[in-house]
Amino acid sequence: MKTLVVFYSRTGTTKKVALEIANKLGAEIEEIKDTVNRSGVKGYLVSGRDAMKKRLTTLELTTKNPADFDLVIIGTPIWGWNMSVPVRTYITEKKNNFKKVAFFCTMGGTGDDKTFAEMEQIVGQKPAATLALLTRDVAKNDFAEKLEKFTDALSA
Repeated sequence: MKTLVVFYSRTGTTKKVALEIANKLGAEIEEIKDTVNRSGVKGYLVSGRDAMKKRLTTLELTTKNPADFDLVIIGTPIWGWNMSVPVRTYITEKKNNFKKVAFFCTMGGTGDDKTFAEMEQIVGQKPAATLALLTRDVAKNDFAEKLEKFTDALSA
């Protein structure tokens, strides 16, 4: 199965998980890049506000067409109990190009259920699997078991 892992990461946490998933599945990978500078404390605050208001942004052009893949795994950090603005923009723009999807997120506390439900609604299909990880677990490399269950569900 031809698989693409596509993700946005402001701090590197979601990227770390995306790389692990891609490595485990032998998948191609693409990072979503925002044209808005979301770094630092100001970027953190603006990002949370934009996510809660369900805003869209302007993304840099991506190089891979999700329609060319059997499975697209989409990863987002949770901002203000919502998916990140760049991921919201990506899936809104590409929603008709997904054959099969799976979702993962990284978060400080909660927001995964709401985010996955909204991602499913935008994409218009149920995910094959979902994975929610706490930022502290990713930082401590304490997520191998959850990652294994996620990738096993996608390989079945």
